[in-house]
Amino acid sequence: LGWSLTEDLIRRNAEHNDCVIFSLEELSLHQQEIERLEHIDKWCRDLKILYLQNNLIGKIENVSKLKKLEYLNLALNNIEKIENLEDVVY
Repeated sequence: LGWSLTEDLIRRNAEHNDCVIFSLEELSLHQQEIERLEHIDKWCRDLKILYLQNNLIGKIENVSKLKKLEYLNLALNNIEKIENLEDVVY
């Protein structure tokens, strides 16, 4: 059974930033059985590096709202749909 991304999960993986999530620049959430990327753009606007490999993510969503994002790893997920990446620079 997979999970949606939660504020608590992000906070637990933000020890290197004193568990402060709004100013996080790097976040590693690999192997967390995450299925959806909801609300990450509201909680972590300054993310530059996001590791999400080895999860259960089926759709890439809400990533384009992370305007400072430079690196995104979504390897080994269940991606079937990509949405709203028109403004992302490759």
